[in-house]
Amino acid sequence: MTSPHTDPVPPRGDRSPLYWLLLVPVVVPLLVPLFNADDPRLFGFPRFYWLQLAFIILGVGTTTLVYQLTKRRG
Repeated sequence: MTSPHTDPVPPRGDRSPLYWLLLVPVVVPLLVPLFNADDPRLFGFPRFYWLQLAFIILGVGTTTLVYQLTKRRG
């Protein structure tokens, strides 16, 4: 039998506005004009290929930054 009195769910304390930064590595690769060209080349690779690597680095960097700024201390 269930109790008629249920405790309300406490509000979550992990709602930092810094989490919005995680949208950056999602939205930036969707901007097609950034990589819709052949030039400039970097080490012989067209822009599309080296920019894909830059997007990965952007995603890792952003995720690391948000994690470091929002992790709980102690």
